[in-house]
Amino acid sequence: MLLRARPAPVALSLALALALSGCGIGKTKLNPWNWFTHEEVMTLAPKEGYPDVKEDPRELIAQVTALEVKQTQGGAIVAATGLTPTQGWWGAKLLAENDGKPVEGVMTYRFVVAWPDPGSPAANRISTPQSREVTAAAFINNVLLAEVTKVVVIGAETQRSISR
Repeated sequence: MLLRARPAPVALSLALALALSGCGIGKTKLNPWNWFTHEEVMTLAPKEGYPDVKEDPRELIAQVTALEVKQTQGGAIVAATGLTPTQGWWGAKLLAENDGKPVEGVMTYRFVVAWPDPGSPAANRISTPQSREVTAAAFINNVLLAEVTKVVVIGAETQRSISR
């Protein structure tokens, strides 16, 4: 018994070989290895550049009313509460002085806040002291905490310190 080759598989093999030849080394769009190879890099920086900010525009909080240092597993959290002259102050932060290093065991922070929007109703509203309280915190890791014996937080009118 003789086996004869069928024309359909032969024709299919030829068509497949012809189609796959388009996937060769060239820059054809049929080659899936050539898909998504055009890369364009874009920057999000403004065309005129970033503004040169040399100093933090926030100012010292009016009064530092409370200071607390709580130990954590990796160090300590310094939390300070302050009182602003009106409502609407925002962006509170404890900024470490001396590049965040203690000087003679004293770690000093400046308690800064940003002005409220001058046109906002909150900028002119005084209300109760509780409504004008702002809290900020900073973390001191265990390595740095080993050198710290006193923490000082500075405001415009008052400052608070805590020692161990």
